[in-house]
Parts: sequence; C-alpha cells; structure tokens
Amino acid sequence: MFVVNWPLSGHNLAALEPFMRALILSLTLVLILGLGTAHSAPVKTHLPGDLTLEEAQTILTAALHKAKSIGIPMNIALVDAGGNLKIFAREDGAFLGSIDIAKKKAITARFFNMPTSELGTSAQPGKELFGIEATNDGLVIFGGGELLERDGVIVGAIGVSGGSVMDDTAVAKAGAAALQASSTSFKKSF
Repeated sequence: MFVVNWPLSGHNLAALEPFMRALILSLTLVLILGLGTAHSAPVKTHLPGDLTLEEAQTILTAALHKAKSIGIPMNIALVDAGGNLKIFAREDGAFLGSIDIAKKKAITARFFNMPTSELGTSAQPGKELFGIEATNDGLVIFGGGELLERDGVIVGAIGVSGGSVMDDTAVAKAGAAALQASSTSFKKSF
C-alpha cells in the first residue's frame, strides 16, 4: 500500500489555517476588484442595427393609419431581427383570433426572410414546401407578413391580421414602407 504524508491528514490541519485565511482573503479581493471592473463598462442590451422602438412605433403608426383608411380593425405585430415581439396593437373591434395570426405572420416572414405570401406559394400541395406551416409551432403561409428592411438589411418583420388577405397585405406593406421612408429621410438629413 502506498501512503502519502499529506498535510491535511491527521493533526496537520491547524498548520494550514494561516494559509487558508490568506487564500480566502486573496480570492475575496480578486472577486471584489473583478466585479467592480465588470460593472464599470456599460452592458449593451440592444444589438447594433436592430429594429428600434422608435422605428417600430413609426411603422405601427403607418400601418394603423392604413387600416383606418380601409375601415377594418386590425391586429398588428412587429418582431425584431431575432423574431422577438417588439410592439403589438389590437385595434378596437379586431378579431381576437387574429392576435395569434398577426404574430405568427411576422415571425414566419422573419424566420424565412420572405413575405408570407411567397412562402405560401411554395407550400401548396405538390410543391416542395408543402406542410411547412405545421413546423416551428405553427407558421402562417398566406399574405399579411412582410419583411422590414433598412439599408438592405432585414431588421424585423410585420404581421397583420383582421381583414381579407389583400387588406392584411396592404396594411403590412404600408408599415414596411414607413421604415423605408424614414431610413431615406434620415440619410437625406446628413
């Protein structure tokens, strides 16, 4: 049998006490100094180039204006570049069942980087993407979901539901156009 005379065995524990105190003190100082340094730099919680709340509000306002001009109460959802809900509005009288559809139209458009109407064309019976709407916890493959682009970069998507597919699409396109217009006017101001 091989026996090692380890300092922790037997009665040598008392001899380690000064060492352990020094070690604990050193680690405490390192943690305190390290945490102080970590908090001094601001943490970035918004991805550069992602859809801002101000942009989302501009898009939503334009979409609501278009919905009002059509005369049909709509549910309007905007998602950011990651497909996360950024802003949502349900007009008075809009169908409750359309809340989920509007959100899913926005998410579908963003997940596949195309308007939902385009995905729907490829998802018809006999086409290569038939059945895709059953994936990703349910997708929506008819019009009303449009991409939001700024300077050729997809920064999110808008989904609209409450009217006919044609009406939903018109409202979504009006919202998407508002981002294009605000990006263009921003460039012209410089």
